[in-house]
Amino acid sequence: MLEKDIEQYLVKRCKALGWLCPKFTSPGRRSVPDRIVIMPDARIAFVELKRGTIKASKAQAYEHDKLRKLGHLVFVIGSCQGVDRFIGEMS
Repeated sequence: MLEKDIEQYLVKRCKALGWLCPKFTSPGRRSVPDRIVIMPDARIAFVELKRGTIKASKAQAYEHDKLRKLGHLVFVIGSCQGVDRFIGEMS
């Protein structure tokens, strides 16, 4: 399964729950997570999507660590089953 398919599945699942799931783009910073998931009660999670793995690059891991140090949730997801686990954990 391609990364874009996993990403589309995440967006579909979030939308079905009434959550927002915009693409995260940051000019000049290539290693930010792919999506920001915005849920009720001011909950926010950053999601990095991978194809068949849950290993982030060094640059991505650095960005994830910075976000976690600020108290944010960061997930690396490599399958539709991983999306389902994420949704279950956040619900």
